[in-house]
Amino acid sequence: MSKFPPVILASKSPRRQQLLQLMDVEFRVVLKEVDESYPDGLTPEEIAVYIATQKAEAFDEDVTDEVVLTADTIVAIDGEILGKPESAEHAVEMLKKLSGRVHRVVTGVCLFYKGEYNKFYDVSEVFFRKLTDAEIQSYVDEYQPLDKAGSYGIQERIGLIGIERINGSYTNVVGLPTEKVYQQLLRLI
Repeated sequence: MSKFPPVILASKSPRRQQLLQLMDVEFRVVLKEVDESYPDGLTPEEIAVYIATQKAEAFDEDVTDEVVLTADTIVAIDGEILGKPESAEHAVEMLKKLSGRVHRVVTGVCLFYKGEYNKFYDVSEVFFRKLTDAEIQSYVDEYQPLDKAGSYGIQERIGLIGIERINGSYTNVVGLPTEKVYQQLLRLI
């Protein structure tokens, strides 16, 4: 296995942490408060990369020989950005909007290493079947959708029973396009 430079994962997402562990990437988690607002007029891809870059820039003065890995995942449908829901009711509303439709999941990634920012994104199309109100409410009641863009985790029950197919990377929908991250980390060896 390739030995990457030490990695700082600037994310509290347990899903991103698990994906890096499965990739055999050694990392430590360091969190910083970052303003996740963005300028008007950006595309979903630009928004995700902009926020990921903002997160990486918070480490600009603090690291020298480590790779800072940041990411931001958003869900887009009908020109609307669905971030993390503000409440259980908001989560139900989002899932009803996604039900029976196709949406895009965009993850922006930024690798900051030795003063250089390597920015990229991945896009996956997700096809949800029509979900019943009971399926949606049960998911919101039993899982924790408030920390997930679009109010769902593809690896959880709602994804397992509701997603008909994906065009693109499964791990991108989870929150980190591992194939692309791995290729970019290889370039640093």
